[in-house]
Amino acid sequence: MNRNSELLALLDYYEKEKGIKREVLAEALSSALLSASRKAVGPARDLRIEVDPQTGAVRAIANLIVVERVTNSHDEISFSKAHRVNPEIKVGENIDWEVTPHGFGRIAAQTARQAIMQRIRQVEKEMIYDEFKDRAGEIVSGTVRRFDRSDVIVDIGKFEAIMPARERVSTEEYAIGDRIRAYVVAVENGPRGPEIIISRSHTSFVKRLFEVEVSEISDRTVEIKAIAREAGHRTKVAVASVDDKVDPVGACVGMKGARVKNIVRELNNEKVDIIRWSGDIRTFVIEALKPAAIKSIEIDEARKSIRVGVAEDQASQAIGRRGQNARLTSRLTGWEINIEKEETKEISLEDKQASSAHDLAGILGIDQETTAMLVRGGLNTLEGIATGGASASDIADITGCEVEIAEKILETANREYKRITAGV
Repeated sequence: MNRNSELLALLDYYEKEKGIKREVLAEALSSALLSASRKAVGPARDLRIEVDPQTGAVRAIANLIVVERVTNSHDEISFSKAHRVNPEIKVGENIDWEVTPHGFGRIAAQTARQAIMQRIRQVEKEMIYDEFKDRAGEIVSGTVRRFDRSDVIVDIGKFEAIMPARERVSTEEYAIGDRIRAYVVAVENGPRGPEIIISRSHTSFVKRLFEVEVSEISDRTVEIKAIAREAGHRTKVAVASVDDKVDPVGACVGMKGARVKNIVRELNNEKVDIIRWSGDIRTFVIEALKPAAIKSIEIDEARKSIRVGVAEDQASQAIGRRGQNARLTSRLTGWEINIEKEETKEISLEDKQASSAHDLAGILGIDQETTAMLVRGGLNTLEGIATGGASASDIADITGCEVEIAEKILETANREYKRITAGV
């Protein structure tokens, strides 16, 4: 059996470069050579091609019928010839007979490159599916390679991914060579083979970015309870903490806003609202519509709808541009939100806070600004300050005052609360 050096070199090259076993390549080459061998070998009976993956030697084998007298050389072989090879052969039996023509190795080498490349493409598609079938839901990085109409083809290393038009962000423009990150939506086995579908507009893209940036989310101390997104414009994220000592909103914002800034930068300055989630729908809606001030809320449990009353000067902020804020709040909470202007003289939440601040200032003997900060920080009653467990350092953090001043505020609150409850 002769070595075919040229073919052997091809098998060696593609095995090392593409990581495909040479047995697989040899099998692909055998199939391709069948059609190429018809002219050289002729229409031999049950012709097959064997390629030795170790030596590169190529043989054409036909399965011929043993006969006394040959009438069809393509299908038959004489008994005398077959008997020399296999003494036990009988007339009427079949025998594998090498019919390799002279120079067939050159034909094999010429056919090999195209056949191997075709098999490589097929194997690569199989590798795509095997490697990525369990990676849906991850974030991948890549380079924009080309465009297929409005779809973006992204090089993500060994493979290419496709970002269909429906998964693009309408406000983003992509150029060949751009580095982008995207969310793996699915790995589909389509008619053209496996396809890695990626997205930058998917809601879960934002969720994954938070998981990467916020360690408290990745370790499950903080949980993302709901997300509503209009890609390229605005996203609302509702978060809650399983640890009372961890502020979920603060954890997501990060020191000086560093964490959320990184996410906003990745989203090309899309506005991101981080909201404290609440199991109480009334509280949740108020949080979701901030900074708009709410005057009243009416809940219809049966219809799962909420009527929100706001002052006339707050309506545009509550509704948002083209209804975006109200629409996202509805998606976030899962309730239908109807925002209406109110002209009544009901006391708004801000007015109530202002009133509380005024009352406390007189009791504690401190200025209105400091008292307003206490109220906004949740210490809006004398009882809350005296018995709510707040320390002097807590008060100092909320108001920005010195600890000594905070201690005096706490001391006054305790003294006045005892006096009032004692009826003095």
